Amino acid sequence: MKKDEHKPQTESQIQKDCVKWFRNRYGDEIGNLLFAVGNGGARNVWTAKIMKDEGVTAGVSDLILLLPRHGYASLCMECKKPDGTQSQSQKEWEKLVTKYKNKYVIFHSLPEFQKIIMEYVEDKIVEPN
Repeated sequence: MKKDEHKPQTESQIQKDCVKWFRNRYGDEIGNLLFAVGNGGARNVWTAKIMKDEGVTAGVSDLILLLPRHGYASLCMECKKPDGTQSQSQKEWEKLVTKYKNKYVIFHSLPEFQKIIMEYVEDKIVEPN
């Protein structure tokens, strides 16, 4: 057994695994319509100010899929560790984007992400494992 085998994944690792799976599955067709929003991470005050002036907005979901489906304009996805919860700014973002006909979901693992994507993109109902 490896040392980190039972160590919970970070949000970053979960998100990387999800993006890799998505791009492998959908490739050139819609692969690049899924993108990450660079809102997180540690930065100094000066860089934070520049990013805010450039349009970075607190609470924006981690991933956005610019693909209209099922009456939604896009799919906004927030990645969380298994025990993670939304911040207040993320709750406010969810309320705003759903008001304007975007679907908003939270996922905690690659299997959850896969289920959400296949139902949204392919109209496949995926049974839980």
